Amino acid sequence: MDREIPGRIRRILEGLGGPEKIIDRVSRTLADDPPASLDDPGTIRPGLDPALDEKLRAAREGREWLNRLESRERETTRIPTLKIGYTSVFGYYFEVTKPHLSKVPPAWHRKQTLVNTERFTNEELKNLESSILGAEEQARRMEREIFADLIGFLKQSTAAIRAIAGSLAELDCLAAFAETAESRALTRPEVDSSDAIHISEGRHPVVECALPSGAFVPNDAVLDDASGKIIILTGPNMSGKSTYLRQTALITLMAQVGSYVPASRARIGLVDRIFTRIGSGDRLAQGQSTFMVEMRETARILEGATARSLVILDEVGRGTSTYDGISIAWAVIEHLARVSRPKVLFATHYFELTGLAASLPGVRNCSVEAREWKDSVVFLHRVVPGPADRSYGIHVAQIAGLPPAVISRAKKILEKLEKEHQSLLQSKKEPNQQMLDLHD
Repeated sequence: MDREIPGRIRRILEGLGGPEKIIDRVSRTLADDPPASLDDPGTIRPGLDPALDEKLRAAREGREWLNRLESRERETTRIPTLKIGYTSVFGYYFEVTKPHLSKVPPAWHRKQTLVNTERFTNEELKNLESSILGAEEQARRMEREIFADLIGFLKQSTAAIRAIAGSLAELDCLAAFAETAESRALTRPEVDSSDAIHISEGRHPVVECALPSGAFVPNDAVLDDASGKIIILTGPNMSGKSTYLRQTALITLMAQVGSYVPASRARIGLVDRIFTRIGSGDRLAQGQSTFMVEMRETARILEGATARSLVILDEVGRGTSTYDGISIAWAVIEHLARVSRPKVLFATHYFELTGLAASLPGVRNCSVEAREWKDSVVFLHRVVPGPADRSYGIHVAQIAGLPPAVISRAKKILEKLEKEHQSLLQSKKEPNQQMLDLHD
């Protein structure tokens, strides 16, 4: 049977064999189901310390006496709502509502007056309070002392305990990988020393779970020297660009940590780091605007990325003016392609950047397909070669629920701007050619 256990699992199981004296001491000292706090009794196993057991018994019997006293006084005084309560400030008390104050025995002493009730005590309740609280406090003190002794003992075996914890953590991780791989039909990836990422029919491991079975559209991802290590990804809003970026990064990460991956096939070369610049957020308390945060994160990526890295960039440059944003995004892509040369997925709505594929080695265009249908847009979620031609932003705004009057006005403004742009192009060369002329 042992021969069927993989070597790594066997080593983990061997690491779980802790010193017997640790196991024996813990099991003898702690109760099977201890409370969350040492302030509550029951941390220490019954029978370990007879003196502690006696104090706990006294406290327990005292509370039973309280219940009997409450029932007896309710019957004697004929106060149906009478109850015994407790606060850390006033201790135990009889609580009587205002309508029944005339029935309170003269021997009772008032402790506290509230809006609708008054609280009293008597000699018997005082004696029970002293007995119960004394026993409980002594029990807590004794349990703390026993627990402190246990901690002192365990400190002498810190290295062994950490080794056991590490083995348990690794076993738990591998078991989770195995369970997920089986339940989600994941595939064993090929991880090698190459500098390539080849993913066939990749899926997002989280988004796929949120959709009906079979609804997620898988996509390939190829990043290598032959095909190009930088993909400029264009396409409509809501089409799935960000999902594609994230799933590629997640598949790469899952493969390298030893997990099966959501793909029909995957070959992942060793990656030293995964850098991401996704989403927007500010740090106003630190004096950083959304755009400043974006630029700082981008700067760290450009500084730290190597040829072994995977870089995920989503809408770099969107936090400033159009020309500033295009210029920054353009320069970032050039730096990545010429200096550090990592594998890059760069999602953008700046269509001007698609011209880089014609002039910058290692850069290619891909887009996420969409189709117009009955004055609406259908997102196909398929990543295909070539750049997109539109962002369909107004369609997305319409889906989001912007008022019809706003949508209608936006369409008119867009039509006017596009006509003006076309008129300008008639007297100048094509925009992509203009952009290409900017190359050194």
